[in-house]
Amino acid sequence: MASQDWFDKDFYKVLGVDKSVSAADLKKTYRKLARQYHPDSNPGDAKAEAKFKEISEAYSVLNDPEQREEYDQIRAMGSGARFSAPGAGAGGGFDDVFSRFGQGRGQPQGGFDDFFTMFDQQGGGFGSGRFGQTTGGFRGFGGPQKGADVSARTTIDFVTAAKGETITLAGEDNVPFKVKIPAGVSDGQKIRLRGRGRKSPDGGESGDIVVTVAVRPHPVFTRDGLNLRITVPVTFTEAALGATIEVPTLGGDPVRLRVAPGTPSGRVLRVKGRGISTTKGTGDLLAEVQVAVPAHLDDAAREALERFHELEPKENPRADLMSKAR
Repeated sequence: MASQDWFDKDFYKVLGVDKSVSAADLKKTYRKLARQYHPDSNPGDAKAEAKFKEISEAYSVLNDPEQREEYDQIRAMGSGARFSAPGAGAGGGFDDVFSRFGQGRGQPQGGFDDFFTMFDQQGGGFGSGRFGQTTGGFRGFGGPQKGADVSARTTIDFVTAAKGETITLAGEDNVPFKVKIPAGVSDGQKIRLRGRGRKSPDGGESGDIVVTVAVRPHPVFTRDGLNLRITVPVTFTEAALGATIEVPTLGGDPVRLRVAPGTPSGRVLRVKGRGISTTKGTGDLLAEVQVAVPAHLDDAAREALERFHELEPKENPRADLMSKAR
């Protein structure tokens, strides 16, 4: 934005607010206008786009307390102090205006150069692109706006989530795009593809594609952080006498585990390094032993168990439970 615009443009009028408007009311008014005139809401409407830039420019100045004060001071000088030639009248020349402005800010009365120096020190940067130049990217002054983000969803199987894979999804207008699923992605995690969303309406940065990942449950394994959990049934005799059993791993060969004699239900056996592997580390496989009770016994098996019942220690496994419950 050129310096002359600070004289020419009534930012309060652009937003339809009074000069005494509070910051909260200013923001509320701007948001309402921005929604009304945003290019996404008015595709192909050049007038709406121009209006959107105009209100963005006005809001960016009035929303900044320091810039609002500077703007009010310049406007208070009146349009008679515009870019008139030297000697056009006392107090009416270009140098007079900026000398007065410099005095109000405690700046040396150096005229034109001092005015621009002061703005440069404040970060205004005339010539730096901040004031409306298309290369500056100062969004508040009608500069390039970032394009809108696009949301997408995908559902993958448990193994794909654990191992990672590049998949293809259908985007807007059925245009396909590829998504790299990182190893160890969890259910509900979001993957952001920067710059792959909608284009900016005025040459700015494109938006992103945000993909939400849903993971189908596995019939055997569950996630526990980077660890994998599995429930492993064993027979009564395997638990009582001890045994070596095979346990499946996710997408790999089974491993052999030793079940110690007298292993109770609920005991967890750990297999190092066979969990989820990510850049942050690798988890373990946690196998929880569950003693499987036979649903049907033939006469011989029942007779053998009855003999065992007569011989087993006469300890009450619930005695400690009863004492603690009192």
